[in-house]
Amino acid sequence: MSDDSDEYVYDEATGEWRPASEIAAAAAEALVVRDAAGNVLADGDSVALVKDLKVKGTSQTLKQGTVIKSIRLTDNPEEIDCRHESIKGLVLRTEFVRKR
Repeated sequence: MSDDSDEYVYDEATGEWRPASEIAAAAAEALVVRDAAGNVLADGDSVALVKDLKVKGTSQTLKQGTVIKSIRLTDNPEEIDCRHESIKGLVLRTEFVRKR
């Protein structure tokens, strides 16, 4: 039996009304973000750069081995949001980082 307080969402793929919690769980499972070594990344993880990266818009280069703390996942599984001491709003591709 279903609970009357549960919200339902119309699923266009199946043409059925499904519980919102079920749709959210399926979306969370579909978005798996992996680093260069294939490790699964999550919000708040620390990563290290696997190669030197020139930062667009600045004259700075982030060196291999630089640790980036407290990453945030984005809607794109190939990109992560992060901060560095001198660079705010930094977006890195997951192919250039590995989990610490």
